[in-house]
Amino acid sequence: MPAAPDVAVTGLGLITPAGLTVEDNWATLCAGRSLATRDRALAGLPVDFTCRAPAFDAAAELGRARAFRLDRAAHLALLAARAAVADAGLDPRAWPGERVGVVLGTGGNSLDTYPTEFGHLNAGRHSRISPLALPRSIASTPAGEVAIDLRALGPSFATASSCASAATAIGIARDLLRSGTCDIVLTGGSAAPRDAMSVLSFTRMKALSRRAERPEEACRPFDADRDGFVLGEGAAVLVMERVDDARARRARAWALLRGYGSTCDAHHPLAPLPDGAGAARAVRTALDDAGAAPEDIGHINAHGTATRLGDEAEGAALVREFGDCPPPVTAAKGVVGHSLSAAGALEAAYTILSLHHQRIPPTANFRHQDDAQPKLDIVAGAPRPTAMRAALSSSFGFGGHNAVLLFTTP
Repeated sequence: MPAAPDVAVTGLGLITPAGLTVEDNWATLCAGRSLATRDRALAGLPVDFTCRAPAFDAAAELGRARAFRLDRAAHLALLAARAAVADAGLDPRAWPGERVGVVLGTGGNSLDTYPTEFGHLNAGRHSRISPLALPRSIASTPAGEVAIDLRALGPSFATASSCASAATAIGIARDLLRSGTCDIVLTGGSAAPRDAMSVLSFTRMKALSRRAERPEEACRPFDADRDGFVLGEGAAVLVMERVDDARARRARAWALLRGYGSTCDAHHPLAPLPDGAGAARAVRTALDDAGAAPEDIGHINAHGTATRLGDEAEGAALVREFGDCPPPVTAAKGVVGHSLSAAGALEAAYTILSLHHQRIPPTANFRHQDDAQPKLDIVAGAPRPTAMRAALSSSFGFGGHNAVLLFTTP
């Protein structure tokens, strides 16, 4: 069989708490300070802080009618997709739309929409239920809206694997290119879990940090004193093409996606395998897929939720695959919070930027090495210049879903 074609990332679009441009995201990430602040929409709740994207006028950017009929996650996805396509130097008015696909990760339906509409239902106010309630809450709405906006007429769908959703989307997007189904794929994910229902649900699960007195110190991935994550909103979209196609149009390649590994713990609906075996298999699969060895990896952008069970399982997985000296690790959630189904896309983009700049951003709020994980080299305090050709981005989700992406320099 002929070798599978290499796939390049030719465009990046980021709308996150760290900024509305790639440049702002990178500068803020390298500053290594948490962006968690109190959220007025959550006033009075036990956890009243989140990480939020800088303000933008959705009506001005998308048009009043479109902004009204869509929820926040779709707004974020549309803006990130437009930015990614512009960054790739592509023009949707001229591209072959039938050869362009969209694959975006989703965690589920919109909990922002449901409380209001079910409130009307339960109160018997049937005529008050919005005709937009259903389309707003469909999990594939962001992907469909991106396809409509940018005239992408090829496959368009959502992937749902909890907090691994966006990383799964990126891996499947690569497969669409390798198979010849598409010539261009817009992929990534978006999420806006700042609604009261999401926050209360995670609070009841004891997954969120309770450091309300100092939100900016709340999320502490891999730190000995961690007590949970901070919810964050955001979207990241990658434009991906086969390398030969990108070269033919003289496009700039940010990075190559050479490896993808997907596994399932098949262990528990919420908790990961304590020994990290499922996550380790995903790492090994990504390495094998890329034809790479553990020593080829110069950096790991970890899932790093700052939960006790999650960080311990991830650390165990890294030791399983890399031995006593795993590559340097960073965790972006300390800065931008946990954007759930979008997290894998944000972190894939940050991994690509690390390779591009040959620097590893610091993990915010990491101060004390966990005695249970003494072998992990957590980058903290300041960015670390590092010569590297390859890096991993890891994403793990409820249900035991594991997805690992291996990027290399072009």
